[in-house]
Amino acid sequence: MRLFSCHSCEHILFFENDFCMNCKSAVAYSPEAVDFIPLPAGSDEADATFEMVMPGGKSQSFRRCKNFEQSGACNWLVLVDDDQPYCLSCRLSEVIPDLSEPANRAAWLEIERAKRRLLYTLFALRLPVTPKAQEPEAGLTFRFLRGTAEAPVMTGHDEGVITLNVAEAESAYRENMRERLGEAYRTVLGHLRHESGHYYWDRLIRDSALLEQFRALFGDEQASYEEALKRHYEQGPPANWAESFISSYATMHPWEDWAETWAHYLHMVDTLETAKSHGLTLRTLGTTSAEQLATQSLEFRDFESLSAGWHVVTLALNNLNRSMGLKDGYPFVVSPLVQQKLRFIHELIQHPPAKVVTAAQERAPAPLGVPNFRPAT
Repeated sequence: MRLFSCHSCEHILFFENDFCMNCKSAVAYSPEAVDFIPLPAGSDEADATFEMVMPGGKSQSFRRCKNFEQSGACNWLVLVDDDQPYCLSCRLSEVIPDLSEPANRAAWLEIERAKRRLLYTLFALRLPVTPKAQEPEAGLTFRFLRGTAEAPVMTGHDEGVITLNVAEAESAYRENMRERLGEAYRTVLGHLRHESGHYYWDRLIRDSALLEQFRALFGDEQASYEEALKRHYEQGPPANWAESFISSYATMHPWEDWAETWAHYLHMVDTLETAKSHGLTLRTLGTTSAEQLATQSLEFRDFESLSAGWHVVTLALNNLNRSMGLKDGYPFVVSPLVQQKLRFIHELIQHPPAKVVTAAQERAPAPLGVPNFRPAT
């Protein structure tokens, strides 16, 4: 995530802000501009519109997402000439929980915040993000559901539908599940990144010429998923799983290995962009303080650059957390084989199948201002 600042006073803005904490100016985020837009007085009024000069000099008119008008739940903008009342993120939410329940509303707000962070990275990577309502066969949609004893909700993906149990946004439930399943890491954003991996496996791998390369690295996805699931929860991961997999859950089935590795790639590019935006310079592993890595020099299209930066940044991140008495922020080890899997995903995103490039160009936000995660096509 890049570092944003207020156009009025240059104070830092966080991705979730709808006003500047310093000068109190109203602001909203434009995914097209990849920036926050200062809003004039009266911007909270229904149907208010505002203009911004975009990178390149073109002027665009915007209005607030309907979820801001209805419940103050979204800080994204919509182009005035867009016939959809909701922003590019909110329109993807097909089902949301009953918001009259305070616990559901609090959980939904956290989930939507995480989803906007997911989409920021997907847009930066120029991946196709099209609502299922617009493209039924290949589109994407989200369902956020509250389970009951009679009707439990399982987080997962099925043919472009990502379902999330809203209880995952409640820290007590999530931590309990993390402990029960022996997981090192469990977050709402992590869930969404993982499930997006299943979706993009369908889009990028399933019907492509890359399927055999995928199988050589991740295994044969034709193996029974049900049997793999049963075996995983009965026997657990193999003793030496860290030599080949990013997490114990990744050992269950090639699809889960792919989704876990995909999620970690998204962790990598988003965290490194944050480090780069803050201008971090860090000591490299096993060297004197004179040998340093400046994150501002990272080249996101070069996997070697990303990989070198990731090792240094996560070492610092974990040590900073330990200094605060917290768990490691990145409690994983990237083995040589996992490194190969991450490289495969990187190369796939940098050079996706032609039909995916076309879809991304046609449907993703305008490229002006988009972080330079992929070369122009």
